[in-house]
Amino acid sequence: MNVSDAAYDTVHEYPGGSESLAPRMSKGMSAATLRGKVNANNDRNVLGLLEANELMGKSGDYRILHAMAADHGFVVQRVDAPQSGSMIGALLAAAHAKGDLSQLIADALADGQISPNEANEIGRACALVQAAIVQVGQHADAAAERGGA
Repeated sequence: MNVSDAAYDTVHEYPGGSESLAPRMSKGMSAATLRGKVNANNDRNVLGLLEANELMGKSGDYRILHAMAADHGFVVQRVDAPQSGSMIGALLAAAHAKGDLSQLIADALADGQISPNEANEIGRACALVQAAIVQVGQHADAAAERGGA
């Protein structure tokens, strides 16, 4: 999905559409203005970077972020700070995710080629491994803040 489509869908698929989302924006723009900003065929009102950021925050829809990342060859994975558990548990979860990735790659290579679907699955599994490793780091940060393990 391209960034323009992502912005359009973010507004138009929001419950109540632009009529309910526009008043929530900090500048209190009109629904018509918001629709114009996400209309790829309109070059008068263009959605700015700060507005796109606010739009994602207000809507809870991050497809614009994902589309921008994909345009530049990146994958975005939400990683929430750990609310419970331990650093050892997070490390074991990361090892499990890495094992799943390894098995997925082995299965994909079994026939000597990797299909587009297999490549997508591998990419998603890589993102899960990255998220799990970040969780280990977050547990370390939390432990350092409270002065213990």
